[in-house]
Amino acid sequence: MNTKSAFILGLLICIGLTTAGWLLGTSAVRIKEYERVVSVKGLAEREVPADIAVWPIRFAAGDNNLTALYGTLERNTAEIQRFLTDAGFSADEITTAAAIVTDKLAERYADQNASLRYTAQQTITVYSGKVDLVRKSQEGLAELGKKGIAFGGDEYSQRITYLFTQLNDLKPAMVEEATRNARAVAEQFAADSNSQLGKLKSARQGQFSIEDRDNNTPYLKKVRVVSTVDYYLAD
Repeated sequence: MNTKSAFILGLLICIGLTTAGWLLGTSAVRIKEYERVVSVKGLAEREVPADIAVWPIRFAAGDNNLTALYGTLERNTAEIQRFLTDAGFSADEITTAAAIVTDKLAERYADQNASLRYTAQQTITVYSGKVDLVRKSQEGLAELGKKGIAFGGDEYSQRITYLFTQLNDLKPAMVEEATRNARAVAEQFAADSNSQLGKLKSARQGQFSIEDRDNNTPYLKKVRVVSTVDYYLAD
């Protein structure tokens, strides 16, 4: 085979490959153009009661004598713990943190006129599944206040946190419901567009979220999930 013949053969092969590639690409575009897909979202929601309560009880004390201050903290701690156990909480549901003591004269900008040199804060935390008992027991703190215990701290540090920890028990049924609701939306769309709902193309489960139902009832939770589902449409 001479050089001219080889060149012609190579040129023909190149043209053939280019033509084949163009035909395949055009076919893919045509197939994509005729592919009709509807993407829909399905929502599932549940309202559930919290099953865990975290109750921080913070109290304060002050004295010019450090030893006397620690004595006050010990008595107040024992009084609060007794109140909680009498209310029905077990010892393993009650945690006492170390006291935070401040010497006002040792601070950088000391107040030489402070009436009490030492002040202290201590927190006792109840972590319990007895949510209703926690809510009921809050009212009893007023009686402890009458005994000389000064409950302090800002609103946030004193706020009870309510948790829902049984999400795994809800997940299967909620995902099924969200997917079913998504299909109902897709079927309605197909009917409105004079089409028929085809096979499932893909499905994506969204993140589960757990929020307070509202600001006034943090012990009631709203659980929700949104699923995104793609279906083929057929004429």
